Amino acid sequence: MKKQIDKKSTIGFFSFIAILVFCMYVLFHGISVGVYDIGNIKDNMHYGLDLTGGVNVVLQAKPYKGKKLTDSKMEGTISALKKRVDSLGVSEATVTRQGNNRIRVQIPSIQNQQEALDLIGRTAQLKFVGPDNKVILTGTHVVDSKAVTQKTSSGVEQPVVTLKFDAKGKKAFAEATQKYIGQQITIKLDNEVISSPTVNQEIDDGEAVIEGSSDMDEAGNLASLIRGGALPVKLTTIQASTVGPTLGANSLNKSIFASVIGVAAVLVFMLIFYRVLGIIADLALLIFVMLDLIVMSAMNVTLTLPGIAGMILTVGMAVDANVIIFERIKEESVNNGLSLYQSVGAGFKNAMRSIIDSNVTTLIAGFVLFFMGTGSAQGFALTLIVGIILSMLTAVVITRQLIKLFLHTNLVQNPKYYGI
Repeated sequence: MKKQIDKKSTIGFFSFIAILVFCMYVLFHGISVGVYDIGNIKDNMHYGLDLTGGVNVVLQAKPYKGKKLTDSKMEGTISALKKRVDSLGVSEATVTRQGNNRIRVQIPSIQNQQEALDLIGRTAQLKFVGPDNKVILTGTHVVDSKAVTQKTSSGVEQPVVTLKFDAKGKKAFAEATQKYIGQQITIKLDNEVISSPTVNQEIDDGEAVIEGSSDMDEAGNLASLIRGGALPVKLTTIQASTVGPTLGANSLNKSIFASVIGVAAVLVFMLIFYRVLGIIADLALLIFVMLDLIVMSAMNVTLTLPGIAGMILTVGMAVDANVIIFERIKEESVNNGLSLYQSVGAGFKNAMRSIIDSNVTTLIAGFVLFFMGTGSAQGFALTLIVGIILSMLTAVVITRQLIKLFLHTNLVQNPKYYGI
């Protein structure tokens, strides 16, 4: 007996599709309402060096004669390099340590690559300048700097930065602090003021303290800058490569085009083989794509070509779960003679174990790759992990609710239109 069309469920189903289409439009085109402006997802994503072009440099650190290469010197050098890269005004630049004595610097989206290479290679200048603009001493006389806490006269602990000078610096600083009591001594890194402490008394022990840091993180960063300001190690470029902006833009456009073709092919495949269930699967897949992009943007993930490959791979995995569920539904209906409603419930229940088993094993591989791998391998693993978790959510929860909602509409009641 043919059932009457349920108007409430029908309105609900098509309202859902309308909202989904609107969200897709906002996601890929952006929208402006009054003073509020929501940009498209493409402009909000962060892209790696292989997609935007830029500079990739590997530097090898060597200690000066008679000195040792320590972790403290490496961290100070990295802090100084980060400050220089930030001064270029580019985003998503990375300065990372590799092994015991190497540092990799990646600067995407930079136009003047030679300028970047020159900036990375030059020596940072740390200066202590008196109120009369005379240089008291330079960073070469600072042998150590640390972030510690000390108690004020009122007993309150505050973060401070300690300085320790060599013999020449000790003498120069003692003379300066005796001369400039009650005045400020400015500390400059690459001609940028990083601190201006006031001299309260003569300091003749070769040690000083900089107050005024709001927390230990700020004090630690300042100590790192001071340690790295003098670049306590020599840096030698052992690898330098540039990716032209044309190659980067082409790579990005081709990657987006390949993604669109891949998703469209999957949508058509599901529509042909599973008909009404295929439409539901396509809607769930579009929701998965939206969620995946939003999560990637919210996590500030830097997308690279391997990362995009990981996202496309999870699109296929999201569909795999739907295929398993739909085949179970067909089996329950054909072999056990269950109704559509009963087949859907039994199909989801019986498919759950296979879906969880297959996704968990891939998830384990993704975590191993993320924690054991480096660079682009980690990017691939991260997009894979996020994609798997979201695909399970959309396949198990959203697809099920959409099928139930559509069945309640009674728009299509003949089982053959469900691929059964």
